[in-house]
Amino acid sequence: MATTSDLSKGIILKFNGGYHVLEEISHHTPGNKRGFYQAKMRNLLNGRIVENKFRSGETVDIVRTERKAFQFLYADGEDFVMMDKDSFDQLPVSGELVGDKKSLLKEGMDIELVFVEEDTIIEVSLPIFIELAVTETDPSTKDDRATSGTKPATLETGATINVPMFIQNGDLLKIDSRTKAYVERVKK
Repeated sequence: MATTSDLSKGIILKFNGGYHVLEEISHHTPGNKRGFYQAKMRNLLNGRIVENKFRSGETVDIVRTERKAFQFLYADGEDFVMMDKDSFDQLPVSGELVGDKKSLLKEGMDIELVFVEEDTIIEVSLPIFIELAVTETDPSTKDDRATSGTKPATLETGATINVPMFIQNGDLLKIDSRTKAYVERVKK
């Protein structure tokens, strides 16, 4: 069994019956008291942030995981069908597990699934940067391009994000999948 001294950022723990990824960990040793670890964790199922104090030397349940490359094929109702890139087996993944990332999924996109044990999926991991085309946005005028500001744009997957005023229909954009934020316009 692992102890709190083995904790580091990015490790997945089984905590309070759920799987949590460690976002931040810091060790504190107050004056006359015993040291402790302050941990900030994100629940992998619902995305909520949980904070907890672990005593120094306390045992923790670190989960061994396996990452496998998959390709998103299509949405089937509430499920998303993924294909294993090695064996070509198709696997349905629950929409609840995909969460808010589903608005950025594009058919044919390469993703990673994180497994615990043998067949339990705990996380769907998209590439950090995704290239998507703009399907609809307000036209810009010369005055709009001269001033900084943003406007909403609908992407080919149906997601709506804020983009700079100079972006037009058909432009290919680089999007940060973690924050759903515009990064830059991709040159063709």
